[in-house]
Amino acid sequence: MKAIIEKSLLKSYTYTDYRNHITALFKEGKATGKEQSEALIHYTGLNEVRMNRLEKTISITEENSQKLKNLKRNYIWLVISEGWCGDSAQLVPVIYKMAALSPNIDFKMVFRDENEELMKLFLTNGTKSIPKLIILDKNTLDVLGDFGPRPQGAKQLILDYKAQHGLVDDKGKTDLHMWYLHDKGLSTQQEIMDLMERFD
Repeated sequence: MKAIIEKSLLKSYTYTDYRNHITALFKEGKATGKEQSEALIHYTGLNEVRMNRLEKTISITEENSQKLKNLKRNYIWLVISEGWCGDSAQLVPVIYKMAALSPNIDFKMVFRDENEELMKLFLTNGTKSIPKLIILDKNTLDVLGDFGPRPQGAKQLILDYKAQHGLVDDKGKTDLHMWYLHDKGLSTQQEIMDLMERFD
C-alpha cells in the first residue's frame, strides 16, 4: 500500500494546479480522465461554475478553524477526484479550505483515472466513487482514515431516491445539489473533524 501511495504522491497536484489543469482541458473541449463525452464536458463546465462560487462563499466554522489550527501531528490530506464529478465540485473546495487553515496539513490532489492502483485501495461498495479524502501521517505515510464520496446526509438522500425511483435521474441529481447548497459544507466539515479527533 505504501508504495502505491508514494507513487501517487509523486503525481499529485496542488489545489490551484488541479483547478488550472481542469480549466485548461475544458477550454480545449476536453474533460479529465480516460473517458471523453459531451456529457462529461458539460458537467465539467457546470462544476467550474460551482467551484468558483464555493471558493467565495464557503466558510469554515470558528470551532473547526480553531481545531484545525491546533492539530498536533503532521498530516497529508490526499484527495482523489476528477473535474467532471459533481460531488467533487461540492466537497473539494470545503476540504481545501479546511486544510489551508492548518500549518500541519499538506494538501494534495490526484486524478482518479491516473491513479488506478490507489483508487482500488479505497473503493466504496466495490465502486470507484469520488471524491475520496485519504488522511495520512506525513512522517510514515500510514493511512489514518478516509472520508467520502459523500457526507452522510447526501448519501442517505441518494439511497432514498434510488429506493423510490430505481435510479438517480436528473431530478435526483438536482435534489442532491440542492442538499449541498443548503448544507453549506457543514456536514463535510463535521464528519472530517470527527475523524481527525480519533487520532490527533
